[in-house]
Amino acid sequence: MPICSRSNPKSSNIIIAAALAGTLTSCVVGPDYRALGLPMPSHWGDKGATEPRKVPQLSQWWKQLKDPTLNALIEEAIADNLDVATAKAKIRQARATYREQKGALLPTVEGTGSATRTRTSAAESGTADATFSTLYAGGFDASWEMDLFGGNKRAAEAAKYGVDAADEQLRDTMLTLIGDVASYYVQAREYQALRDLARRTAISQRKSAALTHAEYQAGSATAVDTAKADAQASSTESDIPAYEISYAEAVHRLSVLLGKPPATLEERLKAGGPIPSPKMNVAIGIPADILTSRPDVRLAERQLAQYTAKIGQAEANRYPSISLTGDITSSAASIGDLAKTSSIGWSLGPSLTVPLFQGGQLKAAADVAKAERDQYFIAYQSAVLSAMEDVENAVVSLTQERLKYVKLASSSSSYRRASDLSRTLNKAGATGFLDVLDAERSLYSAEESVIESRASIATDYVALNKALGGGWDGLVDVSIPAVIDADTGPHPSTAK
Repeated sequence: MPICSRSNPKSSNIIIAAALAGTLTSCVVGPDYRALGLPMPSHWGDKGATEPRKVPQLSQWWKQLKDPTLNALIEEAIADNLDVATAKAKIRQARATYREQKGALLPTVEGTGSATRTRTSAAESGTADATFSTLYAGGFDASWEMDLFGGNKRAAEAAKYGVDAADEQLRDTMLTLIGDVASYYVQAREYQALRDLARRTAISQRKSAALTHAEYQAGSATAVDTAKADAQASSTESDIPAYEISYAEAVHRLSVLLGKPPATLEERLKAGGPIPSPKMNVAIGIPADILTSRPDVRLAERQLAQYTAKIGQAEANRYPSISLTGDITSSAASIGDLAKTSSIGWSLGPSLTVPLFQGGQLKAAADVAKAERDQYFIAYQSAVLSAMEDVENAVVSLTQERLKYVKLASSSSSYRRASDLSRTLNKAGATGFLDVLDAERSLYSAEESVIESRASIATDYVALNKALGGGWDGLVDVSIPAVIDADTGPHPSTAK
């Protein structure tokens, strides 16, 4: 008869009778995990949109920036990053744990053997001299826990969810890594552009200062003009070391993300390059898409499943357990007689363990498991809300930054015309040199803002794809360990 009923854990009489009758069928206790249907809004924040959003195209999104150097850096980072290597090791650990838990569902068999040399004194043997005899014994021991209430099955189920969670952890690590590589690469190009702008502007301002000094000697300029011209050129030159510092920090961080020493990429990136510029809008789909596209959300869901299974594992400990044990032994005076003319003995039978009194520990352990499951349920909800927040923020940032860039570009163009016009008027004597310096300072500031806004657009583009769950979708080999052990069989110890 089946024993999966709503009986009290202490109702062991029925269990014993059923076990002896050989009619037991195992079951599981605890809640069965079912995917939760969280309420999700039908669209993102722009309520004006009436048409369904297109499905996001997240596969290798960074290649849409059309920057071969960035593409190569990301591939190298996926191959050599240390956080990725750690995540791979966790997958190997989770898979090994799953195999270990599955093994608990199977019987265990052990072989035994012994040889005993016995000396019998002359007095004991009744002979003139002491006698010697040798007894050889061999056998097998076997045991199998019947797992009536599915404690081992729940442990294996939790371990399987743990493998899924480790897989998602790797995907989340790679998503974060790709976003970081792209962001620091944008920063490196941004600081190169700002440094180059400062150098060009400083050279121009030094030429203006030299011209002002010449005019001062000729009596057509004042000491105030020369002092301000020198001050402005020096101020611009002081920006160059600051940008060099920020550029070096971005390059060093990139190198470390690739699993290399900090200075590795300096030579490779020093030639410069344009700031990556996304040319197209990003389809963002609907909020429900993040449940399947965001690895951190999928990770939280798998962890919830894992800890739901652990409730059943804890509950099973409150019920009786039955194990079948048996052994076969053979003993003889010579090895060749074992299992032939030797004596053979065997035993076989079930053993029952009933938890009668544990001071409430077993129920408390089940309550602990339920509380842990609740925490992971809340963490799953939190992960979904955080993912939605990330997308909403990234959409707003990218949209508004593009509008800002248009205005900044227009402002820079106007300041350039004003700078050219002020020089012309100054040469004609229609305006003072201070107006020229003011126009040049405004132009420099405007061009800085244009570069920073262009970099912000690229950074917001990276953030949006990261928020949507875009990452590495290629195969990743997790089978190769970080440390290859040699000579792991029996060998002389070298430990001191």
